[in-house]
Amino acid sequence: MGGSRRTPDAGSAAPSVFAAGAVLGWLADLALADPRRGHPVAAFGRAAGALERVLWHDHRGRGALYTAVCAGGAAAVAAGTARAVRRSPAASLALTAAATWAVLGGTSLAREARTIGAALAAGDTAAARARLPHLCGRDPQALDERQLARAVVESVAENTSDAVVGALVWGALGGVPGLVGFRAVNTLDAMVGHKSPRFRRFGWASARLDDVAGFPGARLTAALTVLAGPDRRGAWRAWRADGGRHPSPNAGPVEASFAGALGVRLGGTLAYGGRIEHRPVLGAGNRAVEVADIERAVRLSRRVSLLALAVTAGGRPAWRRLTRRGNA
Repeated sequence: MGGSRRTPDAGSAAPSVFAAGAVLGWLADLALADPRRGHPVAAFGRAAGALERVLWHDHRGRGALYTAVCAGGAAAVAAGTARAVRRSPAASLALTAAATWAVLGGTSLAREARTIGAALAAGDTAAARARLPHLCGRDPQALDERQLARAVVESVAENTSDAVVGALVWGALGGVPGLVGFRAVNTLDAMVGHKSPRFRRFGWASARLDDVAGFPGARLTAALTVLAGPDRRGAWRAWRADGGRHPSPNAGPVEASFAGALGVRLGGTLAYGGRIEHRPVLGAGNRAVEVADIERAVRLSRRVSLLALAVTAGGRPAWRRLTRRGNA
């Protein structure tokens, strides 16, 4: 009697299909960036915002329900779509490429950072302040030139993990549902995960889930920064010394490794939504961030993202073999 063929897992594509789709999606992001209208992540955000207005209550349990419905629903839709096309390699390839393009934000990240850098280089601090909210949630009005530059470098570092590497990691682990689920969780954290009076309890589940989902991508980002950075020893030392000092368990390793790789100081006093935070300095002993460091950070982000694509696309077959052995 012949052995029965294994039915593909829900949402999973063949490793070679995933690798090719991830590469195509990464190239699409490189060439096209995010559309100004009709982006799938923006559509998810609008739907999640409407549901938040219905479900909101100053209670962790209600917030956990909201997180489960939004993130779980997005991953379930992705899994169902992937299952529907799994018998067609061409359709699976197209779906993986489209999902990868939709969840990656590396090109838009670089574009926004360079726009602010160009404004600062031209001496137009007002334009840089006006543009900063497109990149991060800090209050820009009280920031001077160097503080704006520091905010941009820190955002480039953190979003290299959130907008690129973390998504690729979960794509390698879970295929299309992994890609979509990670972006949904990260989007929810950005929407309700901050510690404002409205979301301190309601957004708790989204923030904690984002911490869990971002853990592997942040460590891979830090490791690849050590490999790709202009100062490898500095990146390694800063990661080891300062990575655990940041209030975020995932931003800490990433920002510290970037600080060491670029030879700059990150962290310190900043303002979010009217709140003043005094964060530990990362890369103590290095110089202050300068405007020219924005371009250096963008280039480092690009190198890290490319290495992450190679690692995750190449590692997908090994992960699939490991999970099959575990299920045997």
